[in-house]
Amino acid sequence: MNDTDAPMDAPIDAPIDAAAMAALHRRLEAAARAEGLLEVAYTSIDSPVGRLLLAATPKGLVRVAFDGEDHYRVLEFLAGRVSPRILRSPGQLDTAARELDEYFDGKRRTFDLALDLSLSAGFRQEVQRLLPSIGYGQTRSYGEVAALAGNPKAVRAVGTACATNPLPIVVPCHRVLRADGSLGGYLGGLAAKTTLLELEGAT
Repeated sequence: MNDTDAPMDAPIDAPIDAAAMAALHRRLEAAARAEGLLEVAYTSIDSPVGRLLLAATPKGLVRVAFDGEDHYRVLEFLAGRVSPRILRSPGQLDTAARELDEYFDGKRRTFDLALDLSLSAGFRQEVQRLLPSIGYGQTRSYGEVAALAGNPKAVRAVGTACATNPLPIVVPCHRVLRADGSLGGYLGGLAAKTTLLELEGAT
């Protein structure tokens, strides 16, 4: 029997070599980058607030998702909204992963990352652009952020902008509280918001 006579299902019965699969993925990733086909790269990292999904476009970091958001659904959304050319590519997110690790280790207070804010628009994006001006360890009320945005009556809209922030932690919506100092809502859950504020010494 020559090679062409081999049963078609023979490779299926062979054990999966993890190292070979990883090497194949790296080749696929490199080829996609070289051909300009990789438009959304993603990876996931462990953190004190659970496993985080990180995704980036050529413009910058586009999404940080908490474990409770269902990472598979987030990736489906990105494939539909940004580009179907999406691939796990940890190397593309090394800087973001490192800066987040430094933040959680208490060694970083600001992020030096290019950001892609294209998942937001209008007033929501305007608010999200303002949030990094709230310094590490500081908090502001929704009303104060509305005033900073030039629309003091837009308190609910600020709440919506924080609740739909596609880049939590990096764009620090956790630093925005209710007027009475209570936490308000948070995409990652109130336990995560408390953890972040305690990490920064804000509570």
